[in-house]
Amino acid sequence: MSSKLKELTWEHHKNAERQEFAKLLMSGKIHPDLYATYLWNQHKKYDILEAMAGAQGIFAETGDIRRKLKIEADIAELWKHDKEPLMVQSTIDYLHRMRSIMQDREKLIAHIYVLIMGDLSGGQMIKKRIPGEGKMYDFEGDTNEIKEKIRAIVSDDMAEEANWVFDSATQLFQQLMELGLERTLEPSDTVSE
Repeated sequence: MSSKLKELTWEHHKNAERQEFAKLLMSGKIHPDLYATYLWNQHKKYDILEAMAGAQGIFAETGDIRRKLKIEADIAELWKHDKEPLMVQSTIDYLHRMRSIMQDREKLIAHIYVLIMGDLSGGQMIKKRIPGEGKMYDFEGDTNEIKEKIRAIVSDDMAEEANWVFDSATQLFQQLMELGLERTLEPSDTVSE
C-alpha cells in the first residue's frame, strides 16, 4: 500500500522541527537536565502507546520497536535529582488523547508513524549530539527495514491523527523551553562525559 502520509503531514512536521527546542537538540549543547525532562515526557507517551499498540498486535507487523525501557535507561543515566522531572501539559493532553483512541488501531499506528519514524530518522542524528548514551535511538535490526515495515501499515486516512501528534510534539517543545531549566551546557562542558 503506497501512502502519501509524509506529504499530508509535511507542514505539521516542519513546524515541529522549527521549534527552538528542536534546534537545541541538534546543537550538541543541550543541558542534561532539560534533555532528561524531555525524555521523561516522552517516556509517558511511549509507555501508554506501547501498551495499546501491543494489545492491538501492531508489533507483530513492525517488529519490536518499543522504546520505553531504553528511555528509562537514558533517564537513569542523566537525571541526578531526588524529585522526578516535570511533566508538561502537552504530555497530560497526550495521555488523555490516548485513552480516547485506545481501541482505534489506525490512530495508534498514526502515533507510531510520527514518534518511531522520528526516532528512526532525525533521532539517529540527535543521538550523536545529546548527553548520555542515547539508547532511545538504538534499534534492533536495520533501520531502513524497520521504516519499510511501518510504511507498509500506514494509510492516507491517518493524516489527521498524525498531524495531531506532530502538533502535540510542537507543544511539548514549546512547553519545555518555558520551564526555565538550564538550556545549554557551559562552554567548558562537553556533551559526553
